[in-house]
Amino acid sequence: MTTETKIAVPARRSFLRGAGIATLSATAVALLAGRESLAQGMKGDMSKDVSILNIALGLEHEAIAAYQIGAESKLLKQPVLGVAVAFQSHHKEHRDALVATIGKMGGKAVAAKSMQEYAEALNVKSIKSANDILILAARLEKGAANAYLGVIPSFSNNDLAKVSARLAADETMHWTVLAQAIKEPLPKMALSFGA
Repeated sequence: MTTETKIAVPARRSFLRGAGIATLSATAVALLAGRESLAQGMKGDMSKDVSILNIALGLEHEAIAAYQIGAESKLLKQPVLGVAVAFQSHHKEHRDALVATIGKMGGKAVAAKSMQEYAEALNVKSIKSANDILILAARLEKGAANAYLGVIPSFSNNDLAKVSARLAADETMHWTVLAQAIKEPLPKMALSFGA
């Protein structure tokens, strides 16, 4: 990315924390994990949980759109294009799990914005190269990994913490691949995610 290129990247982790995702109920996480039996009998503020899950869903919509924009840009070539499409499919699975959970909780899932809205929010007009796309994707993935890691300490139940850890692992894997593609140096210190 050139020094003049400014790609807007929302601060996913701070956005989720600001919305109170660290207080997502155990019921919501159990449902998100497909563990309906674990969710039975648990108590929680469902309306608050639905709001928080919708914020996470909105961010998954954004990631799906970012990969779509990258794929349609004609800047990505194989095998990188194939990797981007695979990562997009992971985000679609995250989206589907969130939509299902919101529905099970009696809520209404937030709809995706238009591609034009995502393009403007991500300042796509500044993207000039495949490397710019990969830099944007890497930043989004790192933010997502940190967001999902950020909620793990709030769970006393290991099954519930595992759901967030699995989502964070997906995002971390995506970041690692992208960071290597853009030749971003590996973190110099251990424990660089979730801090």
